[in-house]
Amino acid sequence: MDSFWDFLWVILVSFAFVAYLILLFSIITDLFRDHKTSGWKKAIWVFFLFVIPWLTALIYLIVKSDGMAQRSMEAAHQVKQAQDSYIREVAGKSPAEAIADAKALLDAGTITEDEFASLKAKALAA
Repeated sequence: MDSFWDFLWVILVSFAFVAYLILLFSIITDLFRDHKTSGWKKAIWVFFLFVIPWLTALIYLIVKSDGMAQRSMEAAHQVKQAQDSYIREVAGKSPAEAIADAKALLDAGTITEDEFASLKAKALAA
């Protein structure tokens, strides 16, 4: 019976420790995202996060929770914009652009009418 409770206690303490680490990294990340807070204030927050960890984390969440959510949303929005831009860049041309390029090749006499029809069908299928 004693070993079960010891095991349960280790699981609970481990969960609390991992939860605190996630909270700590979240707070530190938010501190560095906050461009309105001075470097000295950030240093004080970090100092107290390591000296009085639980109390400081709780106070930070109470004081800065609105700004924390807003900065997190802005960072996610920037990541999404960069990802969308990258996808558009590597995805290739739109069907209309592919057809226009094929038409230019046809007009220049580089490809035949059958090859143009084939390229047009591929572009429309994509």
